[in-house]
Amino acid sequence: MSDNSTKESTPNHFIRQIIEEDLSSGKVQSPFTRFPPEPNGYLHVGHAKSICLNFGLASEFQNARCNLRFDDTNPTKENIQFAESIAEDVKWLGFHWHQEPKYASDYFEAMYQFAVELIKAGKAYVDSLSAEQIRECRGTLTEPGQNSPFRDRSIEENLSLFERMKSGEFKDGEHLLRAKIDMASPNMNMRDPALYRIRHEHHIRTNNDWCIYPMYDFAHCISDALEGITHSLCTLEFADHRPLYNWILENITIEGRPQQIEFSRLNLQYTVTSKRKLSQMIDEGIVEGWDDPRMPTISGMRRRGYTPASIRDFCERIGITKKDNVIEMGVLENCVREDLDKNAERAMAVLRPLKVVIENYPDDKLEKLTAPKHPQQDMGSRDIYFSKEVYIDEADFRESANKKYKRLVLGKEVRLRNAYVIQCHDVIKDSDGRITELRCTYDAETLGKNPEGRKVKGVIHWVSAQKSQSATIRLYDRLFSQPDPADIKDFHEALNPESVEILTDCRVEEGLADVVAETRFQFEREGYFVADRHECRPGHLVFNRVVTLRDTWAKIEAGDVN
Repeated sequence: MSDNSTKESTPNHFIRQIIEEDLSSGKVQSPFTRFPPEPNGYLHVGHAKSICLNFGLASEFQNARCNLRFDDTNPTKENIQFAESIAEDVKWLGFHWHQEPKYASDYFEAMYQFAVELIKAGKAYVDSLSAEQIRECRGTLTEPGQNSPFRDRSIEENLSLFERMKSGEFKDGEHLLRAKIDMASPNMNMRDPALYRIRHEHHIRTNNDWCIYPMYDFAHCISDALEGITHSLCTLEFADHRPLYNWILENITIEGRPQQIEFSRLNLQYTVTSKRKLSQMIDEGIVEGWDDPRMPTISGMRRRGYTPASIRDFCERIGITKKDNVIEMGVLENCVREDLDKNAERAMAVLRPLKVVIENYPDDKLEKLTAPKHPQQDMGSRDIYFSKEVYIDEADFRESANKKYKRLVLGKEVRLRNAYVIQCHDVIKDSDGRITELRCTYDAETLGKNPEGRKVKGVIHWVSAQKSQSATIRLYDRLFSQPDPADIKDFHEALNPESVEILTDCRVEEGLADVVAETRFQFEREGYFVADRHECRPGHLVFNRVVTLRDTWAKIEAGDVN
């Protein structure tokens, strides 16, 4: 069992209760779970919930284990790149599997022999109907199906045909091995389901050794049993498959009897997790790839700047239930905000630079000041530099404004964060009337304090023009502008045309010159950002916005956009 500290700090749920009861009753000696992704795409945020559940449970109980097993039963869609990315995602989230990764293909020979066993017992047969004919004979939810005319083939004929299927004598789709159960069953999955199909395709691990491949329902339960899995956890859409899962194991000579338990899948607002749709967006150039920071893939979230801790926290908060529901995007975003608020160092970045000339500051002076790396955490201090020319953000200046505007206004004062109070007295514009430069003065007595009798309420961020670095900053937002894109027939209608804004002339603190990729910061007053894991390097700084400082979408949804 898990120790008391773990149990007290971890919210309980029905699956954890089942495992605890199984341990107490002696039904199970040590829990054994598995995470069984198909290597036909990158993992997404929905998979993160399953990863945290399966690997998390294995970490809570004494002698518990969790396997990473690739469901490589469909060679037409799978490749090694996907398998490698899945393993990397699991490790990045902070989990470790038992022994080496497993593959369904590890058990292809055993599965074949179990299929032969079903044929010999008269519980499986080779069907020669076309896929369309099989669909026509399957029936409906209110009408029973019809037996295939090939259902009563002799055991000898079925064994011969199945062997010839294996040896490659037939074309794809020419024959199919089906279980002989009940074509009148109210459960459509029990109406003589397919067990093996012909696929003349190169396999990522077995090459061309096989040209018949087991269906998922057949392969999954056998893999679980052979590995000694005790609790086979899957999402609710597999609940109707559980009778078939049990039927297969009950009708072959195999020792293991895993218990299949279903839980609700993760449905997240403003997100689609269909691999088909995600792949379509890549093919159409809507996003740059599987790890585009706008994608709901774990790789995309990682590149966006999400932390493993924030994703684990999110999965813990939403809980494990048997009821489908839709989670607000704000829940996920708040998890990463809270994590980065506590752990991300502070820095200053000016996204839309406006030059400020401090006219009464010495021309050749470069002053080193200090600022805290974090206002609450004990992370030490960082050096910042003050000079005659600095940059502020365009949005932090107005020629005139009301009293609610707490930034720089012509003729008034504002404090530069961790530096001096300045006052603007002149505005320089180009021929088109665009402001290109501000002329200001500073008060040398205001470093870190307001002079007696003066109240300077506004504080803005800045960087030295002389001691700052050029950077590209990508302002990522939600990929979809509607909360339910998965329910829209054409997801293109829900795409957010402002899902990314790329700013190429930004300026960041000098101290970020040698930043390490995937280092996260709070750019003060702007949001949380991460050094891009692929493109950021010394001399070529690229930062991605992880999330804004506050939930601006909540204001938009409430109608408060000001």
